[in-house]
Amino acid sequence: MRQAGLSPWGRFSTRLAGWCAPPHTARFPLARMNPQGYIDPNAILYHGELHLGANIFIGDRVVINQTRGGGPVNLGDGVHILRDTAIATGAGGSVTIGADTYIQPRCQIMGYKGAIHIGQGVQIGPNCAFYSYDHGFAPGERISKQDLTTKGGIRIGDDAWLGFGVIVLDGVEIGEGAVIGAGAVVTRSIPSGAVAAGVPARVIKMRVKQ
Repeated sequence: MRQAGLSPWGRFSTRLAGWCAPPHTARFPLARMNPQGYIDPNAILYHGELHLGANIFIGDRVVINQTRGGGPVNLGDGVHILRDTAIATGAGGSVTIGADTYIQPRCQIMGYKGAIHIGQGVQIGPNCAFYSYDHGFAPGERISKQDLTTKGGIRIGDDAWLGFGVIVLDGVEIGEGAVIGAGAVVTRSIPSGAVAAGVPARVIKMRVKQ
């Protein structure tokens, strides 16, 4: 792992290290052995503005992609992104993920038009999705031909926790330390310290006094 990195030799060194380690989350310690972290050889990083913090973990079959007009993807120190997660920027969007945030498998983080900012120490369950845009759907023209729109992107505060299968839509802010229950669809902002659930997500109680 001392030789690991994004160069061809670095990717080969990572593959060698992986052969000697158990799979999946058991490889987390590899990320702490090198400031460049652990990037699985089967991850696809096709992004011209990808900025990686120290000791990151990017798991098996993660895809980080940039299409025309896409802005940067910034990953803070100690970010962990698990297998089959897809992150993309395009059409003026960007993605920032703060230090020590964990993203479980099969999530989608689509930064198109607006910015997606995920704070530090955030816990994101499997199958969550974030979309900082919407399609136009005016009558008289095919939806696929209409321009994307945004309400200002998505912001997730530090230490928030999102359960399995949460969907966060454009224009939403989830406050610091908030908890979003499994399967919720977040269409409106959620205050700090709130516990929210449902479709659409509604505050059901507060973790802390306002």
